[in-house]
Amino acid sequence: MAARTDPPEVQPEPVPAYLRIAADVLADLGTDARTGLPAGEVRQRLARYGPNALPVAPAVPAWRRFLAQFRDVLTVLLLVATAVSFVAWSIERDAPAPYEALTILAIVLLNGVLGFLQERRAEQALAALEAMSAPVARVRRDGEQRLVPTADLVPGDILLLEEGDTIAADARVLEPIALRAAEAALTGESTPVSKTAAPIPGEAALGDRRNMLFGGTSIAAGRGRAVVTATGPSTELGRIAASLRETEETATPLQRELDRVGKLLGGAVIAIAVVIGATIVALQEVRSLAAMVDVLLLAVSLAVAAVPEGLTAITTIVLSLGTQRMARRNVIVRRLASVETLGSTTAICSDKTGTLTRNEMTVRAVVTASGAVELTGVGYDPSGEVRRDGAPVDDAALLEEVERTLGAGALASNAVLLERDGRWTIQGDPTEAALVVAARKVGRTAERLDARFPRVGEVPFTSERKLMSTAHADAEEATRVVVFAKGAPDVLLPRCVEERVGAGTRALGPARREEISRAVDALGAAALRTLAVAYRTLDRGALPGAPTEDVEQGLVLLGVVGMIDPPRAEARPAVAQAKGAGVRPIIITGDHPLTASAIAAELGIAPKGARAVVGTELQRMDDARLRVVVRETSVFARVAPDHKLRIVRALQANGEIAAMTGDGVNDAPALKAADIGVAMGIAGTDVAKGAADMVLADDNFASIVAAVEEGRSIFANIQRFLRYLLSSNIGEVLVMFLGVVLAPVIGLVPGPGSAVVVPLLATQILWINLLTDAGPALALGVEPADPDVMRRPPRDPRSSVVGTRAWIDIVLVGAVMAVGTLGVMDWALPGGLIEGTAPAGRGLRYAQTMAFTTLVLFQLFNTFAVRFEAHSAFHRTFANRWLWLAVLSSAALQVAVVHLPFLQRAFRTVPLGARDWLVCLAVASAVLWVTELKKRLVRAR
Repeated sequence: MAARTDPPEVQPEPVPAYLRIAADVLADLGTDARTGLPAGEVRQRLARYGPNALPVAPAVPAWRRFLAQFRDVLTVLLLVATAVSFVAWSIERDAPAPYEALTILAIVLLNGVLGFLQERRAEQALAALEAMSAPVARVRRDGEQRLVPTADLVPGDILLLEEGDTIAADARVLEPIALRAAEAALTGESTPVSKTAAPIPGEAALGDRRNMLFGGTSIAAGRGRAVVTATGPSTELGRIAASLRETEETATPLQRELDRVGKLLGGAVIAIAVVIGATIVALQEVRSLAAMVDVLLLAVSLAVAAVPEGLTAITTIVLSLGTQRMARRNVIVRRLASVETLGSTTAICSDKTGTLTRNEMTVRAVVTASGAVELTGVGYDPSGEVRRDGAPVDDAALLEEVERTLGAGALASNAVLLERDGRWTIQGDPTEAALVVAARKVGRTAERLDARFPRVGEVPFTSERKLMSTAHADAEEATRVVVFAKGAPDVLLPRCVEERVGAGTRALGPARREEISRAVDALGAAALRTLAVAYRTLDRGALPGAPTEDVEQGLVLLGVVGMIDPPRAEARPAVAQAKGAGVRPIIITGDHPLTASAIAAELGIAPKGARAVVGTELQRMDDARLRVVVRETSVFARVAPDHKLRIVRALQANGEIAAMTGDGVNDAPALKAADIGVAMGIAGTDVAKGAADMVLADDNFASIVAAVEEGRSIFANIQRFLRYLLSSNIGEVLVMFLGVVLAPVIGLVPGPGSAVVVPLLATQILWINLLTDAGPALALGVEPADPDVMRRPPRDPRSSVVGTRAWIDIVLVGAVMAVGTLGVMDWALPGGLIEGTAPAGRGLRYAQTMAFTTLVLFQLFNTFAVRFEAHSAFHRTFANRWLWLAVLSSAALQVAVVHLPFLQRAFRTVPLGARDWLVCLAVASAVLWVTELKKRLVRAR
């Protein structure tokens, strides 16, 4: 709901809408309740009133975000030391220009630019995700139902509301059908408020305005229509929000752990930098101002380079880019923290309808008093015919019963069948749509049915009642009202006292009830979902107002309808992939247990003949028994939404990490309690989406499995670049520490006129940091998913992102880098442990250039070494083109630093010959061969 806008025009409201009749409110707003606003008028009002969004604090200017990159204490200290270096040069004039100070300043600025760009990239990625999950509202415009972004709502729009919808703006109720709104968030009212279309007789407090709906609240039950009276800042929520200016962002558990690792390592590095500085002062003759400045610059540069301050920024970018990849696979991640949990998921509790199946219900069978028939056709295309044993039906009584059953089912439905560009689509519930389509196949079109039986009231369906009824006037018999009901057979059948047979009725006895129950079980065993359809006639005077549940007694059974929602083609391989990854799929559905078991067996979730546990059994179980059952059972049927919550908690009590799907208002507690709450993007209510961690854009089980795969891949990438950064930083620290302590041993002694001698200069350390924290680290963060990632068991959520084994590898790699780098320096210097074979007269700068280049190449080879924890570095060698681009670019920059004269002056390097480069490459490649040997030993063990 948040957007950056100029202050919109204040919307006039001379007399509050709740005090006036609905017709006057519509007239003042210039809108029509049946057709809504025309598109042109919507554009004009949107320009006049602004978007339906709450204003946010102004964006921080780019220049301030850039300067924020330099507020780190170490960076500030480095800049101060650089300024001191410039002052020392201006006093002593020991060089033509202050190359070192200028180079350090340039690197600090480049680091700042890099950090700024990383933050902006992360913000853009998160903004893109937010836009993908932008809420929508159902409205009537130009006479048609449309889904529009809530930001595009304007005063005068006609809202079409269903149970579970979040109300997008303040609105005056026009037509409430058992409409109740949950307004606790705004008014503090703990129970849902029943709504009316009648005006309030006098001034009323917010909670007493029963004919108003308020933005930010939700529909708890029923459905209805309302006209938008205020949007954006003019809503009641907007008035409250005007006093709130803060937006608090909380770090994910992963980011908090990375921050802890960074601070721990940073503290150690700073301590080591202080020790190195003190050691240099103690062991070497540091007397002059310039020498003291060199030591200060060196210590601070080492601390700045070795502290992994970029961990959080790079992690955010990797998470954001990963979640964008998920979005392309129809998974919208609402909370980045959920990505961490995906890799640990051990159970996916999935609804059946629309998630494992196509959600295109098709009526295949109808059972009436005169027998059973099949209905041909697939999906929502209303072409098909009635058949019996493969041949057209010629029994007039049977045909009449079938037509009446399907016509009544269509009347007791709210779905709408639409044809656009030759393609049939539906608006509304797929089950109801199947009845509408089936009725059309036998000639009972919506237009014909509505003309004969205009609706006058409704008793809405709820997941607890499993029943829906509608009341209709009869255009041919004005003195009567007909109630049509549809619902679960086990719920509706006990309410029936008679059965329709041809043109008459007969009493329903125990034997016939048992026969109908067997027919229902036979349909369920064939994986068909069953609905019973019934009716009742009343005198017009017996229904003076809105119908209540009392009308759902004394019904006449018309028939039982069997529907099939075929499994998605991709569901079975997705189930197999999940099971191969150690993730157990579990079906939790409100459908008949036989239907659920049949689908589970077809998809490989449970063996054929496996029994489903039904909701009534769950109700009788205590928590201890349920914990045992959820370990052994993969199919739960006829469950209520509150059972989902108990199943999730039982799985969690068993140590499972559970993902739970849901779409209804009552699913919200289970979605919140689950480790990963997954809402349906198509069928899901706004309340369910708000409670979920992820939203499926296609309501597809395969997308959940894809999200688990992406989550595992993202976490593996984070571990990759962490191993890379930490091992590289430790390598730098060890080179400096051991180089200073062992300087006499490796022949590192001060040259003429120099008081301070170190393996690497401050500028060189900062340059290495710039190279490693940029391209290579980010490239490791976008490594394509390993094909083996879904053949491994789930990650233990209690394990650290950098575990003991990883730390051993990190220290090993850092030690190899240090030994190799100092070995090359010893080889390039006269004396020391290795008798130098370098050309005579090359001196200290040559040895430092060799060590500098070797350490850079070590880190570039390390990018390949850390790609896989167990696989060889040569596994899928060219799968990550970004990594090759980053490595080759970094190598080219190092060549430039060594061979371009102006960079030589800045970094105090000298040109290297072909033999020198071969030596550096050969030694630096050792990190690859050492890790390859270690991996081979691990694989063998």
